[in-house]
Amino acid sequence: MSIADLPQLAPPGAGLPLVELWAARLLFGLTRWRGNRESFVARFEQERAAIRALVKSCPETRRGERVLIIRLRGLEDSSRNWSVWMTLDHLRITNTAVAQVITALTQGQVPKRKASTAAVKPSATVTAEVEDEYERSCDAVLKVLTDGTELKTRLRFAHPWFGPLSGLGWAAMAGMHMGLHRAQIQSILAGLRSA
Repeated sequence: MSIADLPQLAPPGAGLPLVELWAARLLFGLTRWRGNRESFVARFEQERAAIRALVKSCPETRRGERVLIIRLRGLEDSSRNWSVWMTLDHLRITNTAVAQVITALTQGQVPKRKASTAAVKPSATVTAEVEDEYERSCDAVLKVLTDGTELKTRLRFAHPWFGPLSGLGWAAMAGMHMGLHRAQIQSILAGLRSA
């Protein structure tokens, strides 16, 4: 697929419509308030298992095919034309970053870089190797969430949409983020079936 063949979407990092962003912040705030380490770990593991099953249900020869989907609530417009592998690549990037952020916060450090949705977009040329890399990134998140370190950190690191979060806030975000992209993979697979 050439660049000329790609649909014209909003640029990476353009964010969500304002009303949708407010709603996402309210929902995320409720998730953080009602949850705890155990519930955040359970949600992450549940979404990981669901994603693994979805990927396995897709023939490997089609996992690299891009599919233009309708924009899901919580998904930037620039993320609507991905393949299954591109979605796993994005999750690999973000899971790795989340594990690093939580580790830094629990060690009394605030990462120097700024979190950016534009900086975590996947490679368009990703291959089957991403599947194992994605699984390792999930292992990294679960390791920092279950190692017994206090996640209610005094220090905070800002998420681009949700503002300053403690380690526990980032733990809450990890499973919610996986759920969004599980729904994205479901939409991609539906598009592949109808193509």
